[in-house]
Amino acid sequence: MNKTERQLAITLELQHSKMLRAEDLAARFETSVRTIYRDIQALSEAGVPIVGAPGQGYSLMEGYFLPPVGFTAEEAVALLMGADFIEQRLDADYDRVAKTAKVKIEAILPEPIRKESVRIRDTMRLLHAGEQVTARKEKDYLEKTRRAILDRRKLSFTYLKKIPEPDGNRESRRNVSPYGLALVQGNWTLIARCELRQDIRHFRLSRMADLAVLEESYSMPPGFNLRDYRPQNERNLEVLLKASPEIADKIAETGRFYMEMTKELDDGLMVTFRVWQSEELLPYILGWGADVEVIEPESLRNRVREEAEKIFKRY
Repeated sequence: MNKTERQLAITLELQHSKMLRAEDLAARFETSVRTIYRDIQALSEAGVPIVGAPGQGYSLMEGYFLPPVGFTAEEAVALLMGADFIEQRLDADYDRVAKTAKVKIEAILPEPIRKESVRIRDTMRLLHAGEQVTARKEKDYLEKTRRAILDRRKLSFTYLKKIPEPDGNRESRRNVSPYGLALVQGNWTLIARCELRQDIRHFRLSRMADLAVLEESYSMPPGFNLRDYRPQNERNLEVLLKASPEIADKIAETGRFYMEMTKELDDGLMVTFRVWQSEELLPYILGWGADVEVIEPESLRNRVREEAEKIFKRY
């Protein structure tokens, strides 16, 4: 970033924030505090009304706004592809907003920049995986949960767990206080306090059924911030696999969420996973077939053997 770009960025930061210290700006732009002082002086001499408060920092004079700024082709591509992503992954309300936003962005671009942004976008594509029916259902549920969060209304739904309970049941009815939504590995996940479990739980929208917004309201817990929220790590079971080197890439792609460590051997690859229940890895292990061997725990070795025998009997 050159001096002119940095000074424009400083002005934008000050316009966005009420007060910023020189130290904050120096950390933001990875430069020295002395350089920030010089930039502030140059901006002031150029007519930007920056007010300095000793011991507090800098701010823009109230009522001052930068005139509209232009976009580079790369910046326009970032915005337009972001709108493409929103069209694919968010609900119908944001689908419409994303479409109108793209029209407005393209309308204000100078012709050379617009043509260059089109050329760049033609070299990249966002692919939306999954069946169309499922996508529509998730978008519908996404809209309902998003509105319930904004309106502070509780939700009720039937949830299908990936791993059955000890009694073999996979379905349960849940009433929850929704706190936020997160897109995790391509799946929309609701973070909510579950009345059944009396704790914060995560629910994939794709595993919900009969979703209903309740009349009952709730309050967010004091100090809860979705951006700062980190779930407790309850993956305490260690699973050790030995794999053929030919499928190292497959293991990295499909099991990355659970993978903790890998070690290269002369005749293969030793992989350590950490999971909540060993059954979480069972579909992956069966998919990898004879190219992997479960070393431990013994209970998972037996489970794989049982499934292999069932498959053998079926064929």
